Amino acid sequence: MSTIRKSFSSLGLLGFGAFGQLMARHLQPHLPLVVCDPARPALPDATGWGLVPGSIAEVAACDIVVIAVPVDALAEAIAGLRPHLRRGTIVLDVGSVKIEPARLLLAELPEDVEIIGTHPLFGPQSARDGLKSLKIALCPIRGDSVRRIAAFLRRSLALDVILTTPDAHDRDMALVQGLTHLVAKILVRMEPVPRRMTTRSFELLMQATEMVRHDAPGVFLAIERANPHARAVRERFFAHAQALTDALEQDHQPVQAAGAAVEPAPGPSVPGIPALLQRSILPELHTEP
Repeated sequence: MSTIRKSFSSLGLLGFGAFGQLMARHLQPHLPLVVCDPARPALPDATGWGLVPGSIAEVAACDIVVIAVPVDALAEAIAGLRPHLRRGTIVLDVGSVKIEPARLLLAELPEDVEIIGTHPLFGPQSARDGLKSLKIALCPIRGDSVRRIAAFLRRSLALDVILTTPDAHDRDMALVQGLTHLVAKILVRMEPVPRRMTTRSFELLMQATEMVRHDAPGVFLAIERANPHARAVRERFFAHAQALTDALEQDHQPVQAAGAAVEPAPGPSVPGIPALLQRSILPELHTEP
């Protein structure tokens, strides 16, 4: 058993969509779960250990509370949890963007509640064969429990834990997720595509498309609209594409995108982000526990 079992006795899960169900399946062997989602009621675990349907108050009474709702529903979820949270509770969100959720959690939750922003860098499709070596980002926001949470994720779930900040996370995800979903959306609109006479590279591209094709519409909107770095990445991408188009349409011109947008300078660039959400992670936090 992991060290988290010695420190925490229950986990409350607010939201039981596709990702909430994935979480519940992998967390059930490790500690009891209380699940609340009026739109998708969970069935009780007949063994009495693992999964119990509950109210939002019962979820909030757990030692760890995971908010697994769409980003645009986060404010409502926080408002429902806030009156019931106990001192020392650890609250995590699992959204695909981190700056705005971190700001909301800091502003709306009681000061005696710990906060960790998380983003599992996988979904039901990529985790269908298990969680081993899949990645999860952790953003320490308030409190000292991030080490214990990271240790549990590494030792019990075999996840690759990445400690980062909300700003650094959103900057990277604007490119990693933003372009993946953008290209996938375009490829789907270009269907039908060849399925027999294909190259391996094309097959891999279509495999990536299939992994995100059936994501809820809110996921794409959160990635592209709620991430303050996403627009700049889109503009760079389409600028490079336009430069290549211009070069291809000119006679005897080299195919390059020399005139495309300039790469952004490193460092925080979004005005209004609290310094806490942009701070550097201390090197010792990367040390294996």
